[in-house]
Amino acid sequence: MNNRIIRKACLGLVFFLIQQFSVVAQQTQASKILDDFYNHPEYKLVAAHRGAHQNYPENSIPSIEEAIRLGVDIIELDIRETKDHHLVLMHDSTIDRTTTGKGKIKDLTWEELKKERLLFNGVPTNETVPSFKDALDAIKDKIVMDVDFKLERKRAFKKAYKIIQTKKCQDQVLFFISDRKKIKMGLELDSTIAILPRAHSYKQVRKMLKKESIKVVHIDFSFYKEDWTKDLTRKGYRIWANALGKYDNLQVKNQTGYTELNKKHINIIQTDYPKELLYFLKNKGLHR
Repeated sequence: MNNRIIRKACLGLVFFLIQQFSVVAQQTQASKILDDFYNHPEYKLVAAHRGAHQNYPENSIPSIEEAIRLGVDIIELDIRETKDHHLVLMHDSTIDRTTTGKGKIKDLTWEELKKERLLFNGVPTNETVPSFKDALDAIKDKIVMDVDFKLERKRAFKKAYKIIQTKKCQDQVLFFISDRKKIKMGLELDSTIAILPRAHSYKQVRKMLKKESIKVVHIDFSFYKEDWTKDLTRKGYRIWANALGKYDNLQVKNQTGYTELNKKHINIIQTDYPKELLYFLKNKGLHR
């Protein structure tokens, strides 16, 4: 083999290695989560309810950052609209419980809302109510967001989709929809934004999963059956259910909640205790 052929082979190898390194370098924390979401249904994913709010105000930027730090897969956040049509993070229809202020979100302007401070365990913090745009900036390339949209108006619904598109976060968003009529609207607005529909029966689950673009569904344990959930998870679907309340409380009380929950064939678990649930699942080899 002459020197020219050897040099050419070496250059080819170097180019290949550079390409491979570039692909690895481009992988983000969010892309790894999405790979697990779509390709590894055997892993159980953790969703932090209103952010990781054990040490920070719920629906706050620090609660998002804490969820990212912990290695949470999905962060559930609630979206409402101000009087002047700004989308913000807030679970309740009023700001009474979670801020230093009083009143309904729909009656307050964005400027009025920004003057209030978020509470943590009833004590004022330095944090203000984040906008939806702020939240998307915080999750970019780092975590998946479950958008719990608290509004009925189509205009606000469309605005949320537009903001997600502008921030280029389509692949990082699950849009939670309890009103089945909005599923079609969401898919028409942008089919690349994943829909997370809320089902109230197995019949609804079957109907929803007939749509090729829907790969995940939120269920209740009131109609949970082992046969069909086991079948769907084996086929690669994601079944979302809550540890909130019963199973979270049992875990805090006597460390049995997550053991009981782990017997069920669900592979996305929403919790108020993401750190504890992650620890449990990792020790069982059920989380990357």
